[in-house]
Amino acid sequence: MAELSKAQEDFLTGFNWHNYSEGIDPVDEKNLREFEELVAKTFISTNQVEVVEGVVVRVTDRDVIVDINAKSEGVISLNEFRYNPSLKVGDKVEVLIDVREDKTGQLVLSHKKARIIKSWDRVISAHDTGEIVNGFVKCRTKGGMIVDVFGIEAFLPGSQIDVKPIRDYDVYVNKMMEFKVVKINHEFKNVVVSHKALIEADIEVQKREIIGQLEKGQVLEGIVKNITSYGVFIDLGGVDGLIHITDLSWSRINHPSEVLELDQKLNVVILDFDDEKTRIQLGLKQLFPHPWDALDSNLAIGDKVKGKVVVIADYGAFIEVAEGVEGLIHVSEMSWSTHLRSAQDFVKVGDQVEAVILTLDRDERKMSLGIKQLSQDPWTDITTKYPVGSRHTGIVRNFTNFGIFVELEEGIDGLVYISDLSWTKKVKHPSEFINIGDSMDVIVLELDVDGRKLSLSHKQTTENPWDKYEGTYGVGTVHSGTITEMVDKGATVEFGGEVVAFVPSRHLEKEDGKKLKKGDVVDFKVIEFNKEFKRIVASHTATFRDEEDKNVKQAEMAASSTGNEKSTLGDIDALAELKAKMEKNE
Repeated sequence: MAELSKAQEDFLTGFNWHNYSEGIDPVDEKNLREFEELVAKTFISTNQVEVVEGVVVRVTDRDVIVDINAKSEGVISLNEFRYNPSLKVGDKVEVLIDVREDKTGQLVLSHKKARIIKSWDRVISAHDTGEIVNGFVKCRTKGGMIVDVFGIEAFLPGSQIDVKPIRDYDVYVNKMMEFKVVKINHEFKNVVVSHKALIEADIEVQKREIIGQLEKGQVLEGIVKNITSYGVFIDLGGVDGLIHITDLSWSRINHPSEVLELDQKLNVVILDFDDEKTRIQLGLKQLFPHPWDALDSNLAIGDKVKGKVVVIADYGAFIEVAEGVEGLIHVSEMSWSTHLRSAQDFVKVGDQVEAVILTLDRDERKMSLGIKQLSQDPWTDITTKYPVGSRHTGIVRNFTNFGIFVELEEGIDGLVYISDLSWTKKVKHPSEFINIGDSMDVIVLELDVDGRKLSLSHKQTTENPWDKYEGTYGVGTVHSGTITEMVDKGATVEFGGEVVAFVPSRHLEKEDGKKLKKGDVVDFKVIEFNKEFKRIVASHTATFRDEEDKNVKQAEMAASSTGNEKSTLGDIDALAELKAKMEKNE
């Protein structure tokens, strides 16, 4: 076979055998290149992942057909346009190529994904540039609100809603507001916005203007921003000041909420501020005259006033006799009783009381009051009610080491010395004899009107038993007794449970030479009886030693009666034996 020429080879390799076999007419090469260039310029490549703009060309029950100027039209589910029920043919929409060609060869687009990509681009741009964006507050959530910004759900913290504390979040739901994008978390696709940042920017300008003009004594208008137990914070237009609770009212108050309420507008006066003017002390009561200046000029000591108990302390109660004017009733001025108690025993907060002015100092703005002065002083007719020798019944109110205070009536107390408690008992402390709160019969012994003192006696309400003891327990009488206590110099012995006698140590010796001890019950002889000092001294030793002395004396008398008669040997031996025994006992 002959070889082909070069021209023939070029023809065969460049010939379109497919078109020839299909009966397609050949196309001019130049026209073909021009057509390809036009397609490249006009149609969008579906291989690129980017958001493009398209035009709605048809809307069906299920889909939206969009022309994106590609080789074919794309389809989008109608569900993606639920937010825009007014969508119509001819509207421009942003789309993203989702599937380049489905099983039917159709180009599938996504409007939702396009919106998300564009929204993120706009949010990032707003964050970087500080642009103010509009957002729709959708609902409340824990700690704040959910806001729709460009179709993205952003979080609005409660602290970023306003410069003042928010008490009702629901008022912001379903509202369009302006925000600044303050934080973006790209990893978790979280966006945080703030409305407070916009307010603070405006406030900062106002704040500098206000601070530069502050002067002590200046009166400004403000709004109650926050109420605490110690005071109220006032918004002066970007600058906060504090009214301390003591500067709210001339009257005494327990909590600032008694005077002011949140969001209330009011005038305040600047009392003080620091060098940087960041801590501003405000006053409210200073805008009104001091109540003491309006107090009745005719009010004087001795006048009666009425008022309300506003504060109670242990030492007394404060009475508000006029708005902002208080007087103190000391607990000692609440009752004529000398036994001071707590003021709470007499009055309580809120009580309306009447009192007498005791002192009044308008310059120092101090007043003292008294309640007991409204009743007669019980000492006024003391000599009539409690003459010396009169008998009464009182209440034991207090103990001392030396006696008992007995209250005969409120404001009238008398003292019973410990020696006047019993005719017979040796009382070391009043608590051994009676209890506080018990009733006691007393006799008035002495009355000192000027010193407001009463001397009382309890034992004198009964007959003096020492008058009859003188005959029963005379010197030389012998009684059975019980040793109840041992002391350094002897012991005490009780006779019949009423009479107590003292036994010196040397008189405690028994006949066998041993000493008596506590609890022993033996016979005792009275060797001393003193009615004036109510003292009995007894001896056990004397009960047997006196008998021995008697025998000696009888023997001596017998010996002397023999005259010149010679003593017998038996007599001499008996005397010698008795003498030796006595010497041994001594």
